Amino acid sequence: MLPSDPNPAETPVTPTFKLALPALALAALITPAQAQQAPLKVGLMLPATGTYTALGDAIEKGFKLYVQEHGGKLGGRDIQYFKVDDESEPSKATDNVNKLIKRDQVDVLVGTVHSGVALAMARAAKESNTLLIVPNAGADAITGAQCAANIFRTSFTNWQPGYAAGVVASGKGYKRAMTITWNYAAGIETVKGFTEGFEKGGGKVVKDLSLPFPNVEFQALLTEIAAQKPDVVFAFFAGGAASKFLKDYDAAGLKKSVPLVASGFLTDGTLEAAGASGQGVLSTLHYADNLDTPRNNAFRKSYALTYKSNADVYAVQGYDAAQLLAAGLTAVKGDFKQRDAMVAAMRKVRIDSPRGAFTLSPQHNPVQDIFLREAKGDNNEMRGVAVKALADPGRGCRM
Repeated sequence: MLPSDPNPAETPVTPTFKLALPALALAALITPAQAQQAPLKVGLMLPATGTYTALGDAIEKGFKLYVQEHGGKLGGRDIQYFKVDDESEPSKATDNVNKLIKRDQVDVLVGTVHSGVALAMARAAKESNTLLIVPNAGADAITGAQCAANIFRTSFTNWQPGYAAGVVASGKGYKRAMTITWNYAAGIETVKGFTEGFEKGGGKVVKDLSLPFPNVEFQALLTEIAAQKPDVVFAFFAGGAASKFLKDYDAAGLKKSVPLVASGFLTDGTLEAAGASGQGVLSTLHYADNLDTPRNNAFRKSYALTYKSNADVYAVQGYDAAQLLAAGLTAVKGDFKQRDAMVAAMRKVRIDSPRGAFTLSPQHNPVQDIFLREAKGDNNEMRGVAVKALADPGRGCRM
């Protein structure tokens, strides 16, 4: 007998049937959208070791911060995380991503930093039709020739900050430029973007210098820059190597003699380590630390209180990856089985980002302002908008 039974004598049913009635009644009241049996499986494939460790950590923290701010759910759906350290190693990328796709059977992939690794992730996601959100890697092909309906990005293409830096350099009247970067997808494509923007404004890139990733022996190349004496040098490096480059550039006497313009990753998250060598460097990126907007101020406060550290562009990109996923899930009331409707909503979304609101191009890449920043203290402070609402051309995309 159940304590809640009205009058056992007047209820001529067996105990088994009596117990089933409340359950059946309850089931009838539950809508399909509410019947969320299992959490959504999110696979985080980010660097946890190596040159890009701090970048992967900030992306993960940004993503989880947005989820935390919404009660541990996205679109009303609980989130379960699965993690793989990609080691920023392209040769291991396919095996690593398949751990998440095949072993863990995740619903959504989030990653990564290294462009070479991300290209392998994109191939695997396309083949398996797994939803992929890229929170950093700027490889142009991800939303270019390798684009797909199930692949989105919340960061940038390598072309975007490079092109904007070229516009800035030519606008300053520089005519002869040299470039220096790693010889891998991100470096090569960023330099191509710079060259396009710089030469469109009347300048000429006289020489491209590169070294293998993640080599940090810059001295021979810096000696060549000193010999060539260009009007300006454009550089792309990131992570721990970027601070070393800034120090070496300064130690070679080049900071005083040859102006440096960079993709913003050279100075993002590296200024404390670079010290005086990083001060005053101009860079272009889709985020600046001192953007004085209610959205950015609230984000930075929340991040600082949660993690006892300052947010950077990587944290923003991770945060916005969660925002994008939330927008899709909200549109289908958490029902991930409605993938087509979810993807359609994600394509049309307007993200209220700490960087400023942005939409997505037809190739699923942010259409966003690229800022001109100056390194001051530990911050990259905005000095203006280098290019307004810059959309990557999405060359080669067939979707």
